[in-house]
Amino acid sequence: MRIGLITSAPDHPVLAATTALLTARGHHVEALDPAAGPDGQAGPSDPPADVYLLKAHTPAALALARGLEERGVPVVNPVAATELCQDRLAMAELARRAGLPFAPTRAAADPAELLAAVEAGDLLLPLVVKSRHSRRHDLVARVDDTARLRALAEQWPDEPVVAQPYLPSTGWDQKLWVVAGQLFRARRRSELAGPEHTELPDGDDGFGPAELSADRAAVALRAGEVFGLDVYGVDLLDGPGEPVVVDVNAFPGIRGQAGAPEALAALALRVGGAGSGVPRPRADGIGIGIGTGTGTGGATPAPADAGPGTVAG
Repeated sequence: MRIGLITSAPDHPVLAATTALLTARGHHVEALDPAAGPDGQAGPSDPPADVYLLKAHTPAALALARGLEERGVPVVNPVAATELCQDRLAMAELARRAGLPFAPTRAAADPAELLAAVEAGDLLLPLVVKSRHSRRHDLVARVDDTARLRALAEQWPDEPVVAQPYLPSTGWDQKLWVVAGQLFRARRRSELAGPEHTELPDGDDGFGPAELSADRAAVALRAGEVFGLDVYGVDLLDGPGEPVVVDVNAFPGIRGQAGAPEALAALALRVGGAGSGVPRPRADGIGIGIGTGTGTGGATPAPADAGPGTVAG
């Protein structure tokens, strides 16, 4: 089978490990750099591969993947689902409509609009302010006072943003990754950790172990159903309380997770072998085509003491 990787970094750890597994089994893996070529966009081979893994999320990458979908070639994750996760307002609205415990999210044309709302008493501090459109090197900042918000307004004068209430936490984020219904997890030191977390110890590269309760596993699996994703990450606030989702990411890095490359290789072979199929329904009633789609519908949450890489079946 031929598997395509839409990425400018085929040496990314999870992609490189997946490639090694597939080639060892006699499959051909080809990287498709969306930034290559004289027009700034690469073209797929003809005939195209049996399935493509959409790791890059740039406009060129999405356009390339969309063209493949229009030709009936399965892409994981689908372009529509990937684009939805890049719009933090649309993501939050869909999540909350579907009953996911997503942090309340408010949009603004720029940070100055948020500042005006705070000064008018319509918006309370502290806040987390993020670029509305998720991308590399975008804005993500904790705002404890108007001085910080005023500084952001000066530094990001034309940046559409969203604001979420800053909720007390342990100073860690709980990272849950899912590949075709298989769960992986870790705790990562939060980039929003404040002065109260100055003594917070780091794990390896800022990561540490994480427990996986049944309710948090269920939230992560439900997110795949809602957004029509097979490879994705869910960021939760860390702590003993009810789970609160702060972000959903299409095809994240999933670094250092034993079993993730095996799960990704198996997914590629399953989708590529089945060819194009019917769209998978999303919680809002819209179908997103991803080939056959492995889906997580009806998956049983992993038990609280489950190890990383637990299969939800």
